[in-house]
Amino acid sequence: MRFLFLEPFYGGSHRDFAKGLVAHSRHDIHLATLPARFWKWRMRGAALHFARTVGDLRAFDGIITSGLMSLADFTALCGRCSPPAMVYFHENQLTYPLAPGEQMDLQFGFTDITTALCADRVLFNSQFHFDRFFSILPGFIGRMPEFKPQWAADAIRKKARVLHPGCRFGSVPLEPTPLPPGPPLVVWNHRWEFDKNPEAFFDALDRVDRLGIDFRLALLGENYQAEPKAFAEARSRFGGKILQYGFVPSKDDYAGWLRKGFVAVSTAIQENFGIAMVEAMRHGCLPLLPHRLSYPEILPREFHAAFMYRDDEDLVVKLADMLSNPERYSVHRPVLADMMARHAWPSVIDRYDRELELLTEAGRRKPEVR
Repeated sequence: MRFLFLEPFYGGSHRDFAKGLVAHSRHDIHLATLPARFWKWRMRGAALHFARTVGDLRAFDGIITSGLMSLADFTALCGRCSPPAMVYFHENQLTYPLAPGEQMDLQFGFTDITTALCADRVLFNSQFHFDRFFSILPGFIGRMPEFKPQWAADAIRKKARVLHPGCRFGSVPLEPTPLPPGPPLVVWNHRWEFDKNPEAFFDALDRVDRLGIDFRLALLGENYQAEPKAFAEARSRFGGKILQYGFVPSKDDYAGWLRKGFVAVSTAIQENFGIAMVEAMRHGCLPLLPHRLSYPEILPREFHAAFMYRDDEDLVVKLADMLSNPERYSVHRPVLADMMARHAWPSVIDRYDRELELLTEAGRRKPEVR
């Protein structure tokens, strides 16, 4: 079958997901994209762009899109020729934390709602994300002064399910290698943005450093803005310890840094799945994760006690112990790397292809519009 994948924000996890699905699906998926910038304008206007540029929709059995496009607008613009549609929510605007000084624009939340209502199938990238969305949705709708469509939650839930994203691990060998000589390498491989909470990460490193514990740093991850203050200050504070500063475009070079790493740390306040941490573990890094968000879902339960922290103080204690005793912890590196293979695209693609087949079946059951 043939599908049209509309991705209005082709960067980061959105880009990796789209590329992985297109590359591994047994179906023919045509990818149409817009650059990963101005996300608010993408939600407002991507539908108008795609409606004029994608050509004859009757050539496709279905449409795939992410939550950063108004599917309702697109479907209305394309009319009855629009095939059945599936939306994949990497994030949603009802639950996404606000940047400092930012006020919530309720319209983005309602765009998520109408997109989900308009879709024939709705996928969330984790159980945490699914549960959080449906716990917030009734209260969000309840903010309306009257004529509150509380029926929308049940209507969306009936066609929604959870499907973890596939991961692209690059072409370098996946077996963890022995740790390189010298101080252990601490890895940051998240976006350089407020929701990943880099201030807490660097504060913890500063406290560990003051204890006299040596380490090196690889500061990876994409940055879509000017250099954040936290990273500029860290560059000055930890300059001699930093071996890599900034995004590594090559997937294999990025994987090479992960293979050198000992521990990858997250201090995120928003994470609906955690591809960066899955990648880090798959290539041999040990994780150190907050016991919240989606992380308890992706880290096997038997490792929660060792590699999850309760608060900032616990983060410092556990990070200091790991860096002081790398040999004691390294026995877990190959075990976790092997477990993360479950998230590779070849391991999950059959479930995605089945979802696409169910999508076309849903389209055939839809009554004709008259």
